Amino acid sequence: MPDWSSGTERLILESVDSTMAEAARRAVAGAAGPLWIMAREQVAARGRRGRVWENPVGNFAATLLMRPPESPVQAGLRSFTAALALYDALAGLSGRADLLTLKWPNDVLLAGGKVAGILLESAGQGGAMSHLAIGFGVNLAAAPPPEALEAGAFAPVSVLEATGVRVAPEVLLDALAAAFDGWEQRLAAYGFAPVRRAWLARAARLGETITARMARETLTGIFETVDETGALVLSTRDGRRVIPAADVFF
Repeated sequence: MPDWSSGTERLILESVDSTMAEAARRAVAGAAGPLWIMAREQVAARGRRGRVWENPVGNFAATLLMRPPESPVQAGLRSFTAALALYDALAGLSGRADLLTLKWPNDVLLAGGKVAGILLESAGQGGAMSHLAIGFGVNLAAAPPPEALEAGAFAPVSVLEATGVRVAPEVLLDALAAAFDGWEQRLAAYGFAPVRRAWLARAARLGETITARMARETLTGIFETVDETGALVLSTRDGRRVIPAADVFF
């Protein structure tokens, strides 16, 4: 098990409802973390806002269970370290960093298509967080069929299709765990600023027109930056807007 940091555990399951659900159960049972949970099959996987996540055989599904000491807001910045870690792992294994970009808030694009999604969930009471779960879904071998996607969803792509490189889920798990540990150490030592700079250097459509769809409002403007809290900043015809949460469309 190369390059795994001391104290980090891993669990590989043949089948589970979802790795996020398994992480929640293990958190309640007292697992200390950090613990990586990977499943070769998920029968009830989900993405952001409870959407169904298709997980064909050969694709990657894993969740990292952590117990970070920060507030939920600060812990949420790991959306960016998770994306950077996955970018680094895929770039190293495929040799095609030139095809990879990061889409706010938590997607990884390959050759312009969505190759991966990241989901963060936390639990706690009174502003204190008991645990954080970071879920990764990566189209390694196959992309979901068009009929499995919701209307307007970003076109999916697989690593195999886009690069011709076949990556085993266990191999990606090793690479991702090592890369995440590196970004975790940077975040702990230097704060969010260098993470933010690195993410922006890999951002898709920075400086271009994008659309941010929120629950009660849709905004179109120039993707100006991501601020110190991780929020999207758009330059619109009505002025500068800071958007903490939205779905982004190109």
